[in-house]
Amino acid sequence: MSASADIVAVPEYITDEFFGLQDRWVQTAPGELTHYHELGEGTPILFLHGSGTGVTAAANWWLNLPALSQVGRCIAIDSIGYGQTVVADGTPYGIRQWVEHAVRTLDALGIEKTWIVGNSLGGWLAFQFAIDHPDRLLGIVSMGTGGARLTGALKGHSNPVLTREGVRDTLELFVVDKSLVTEQLVDLRYQAALNDTATDRLAEVVAARDRDRTELPLDFEALAQLDIPVLLIHGVQDNVIPVSRTWDLLNAVPHADAHIFSQCGHWSQVERASEFNDVVARFLLERDIRDDSSPTRRGTS
Repeated sequence: MSASADIVAVPEYITDEFFGLQDRWVQTAPGELTHYHELGEGTPILFLHGSGTGVTAAANWWLNLPALSQVGRCIAIDSIGYGQTVVADGTPYGIRQWVEHAVRTLDALGIEKTWIVGNSLGGWLAFQFAIDHPDRLLGIVSMGTGGARLTGALKGHSNPVLTREGVRDTLELFVVDKSLVTEQLVDLRYQAALNDTATDRLAEVVAARDRDRTELPLDFEALAQLDIPVLLIHGVQDNVIPVSRTWDLLNAVPHADAHIFSQCGHWSQVERASEFNDVVARFLLERDIRDDSSPTRRGTS
């Protein structure tokens, strides 16, 4: 294959105006073009989404990026296998593959160290990132951290139904306040699940995620060695990942704090968006996120 064949043309795609976010693209590997959104300046904050049907960076973080861009350089990516990110033929999926994609994105953007804010699967990735690349990480904010044993509601989450009603059922599983699951949001998530770059990958990425619950669960002995600030966020009524998951992590990670939302499900960044943004911003600012005395870039973005 020639070098020119490895260069991917930017797709003709525009994120729906509902989300209020501009599209950006960066080549992260031969044949791989990463789709992302960026707001703000200063210390990098990488946002990693969850794994629900029709998930995208925009659909996970649209209520958070504008507020949190006031405290740092917010970068929200579509992980490989999700959203509009273009992958090379034969690209494998799994926890370490998603982590390495995040590293490639940081390298392509010239970022040496970053915070990670992760939701569900994204939180699982954040902690695996900390284990595999501790020198690249400033700290973690994780909500409803993924990787829990496949029981209860998780079994339904592992068999997504690719219909409009299936998407609605998934979104309603995420929240206590079902009024948040509007017709427009359901339509947008359903269309995202049907787009040409996502349709054939759904079963493959779900299978890879659930395989790694057994093959690559978080190493709690390694987590006990982490020397970074960590904030764990959870909704009491989370029907996807039980709140006990946060308690287990609190008992393992030396510098972890927690914030628990009442009357809140798995989607705390949406269901309690304003309070969520305040909690995360305060946590980051209290840890001198604006201190640029140490290098955070490898070059220019």
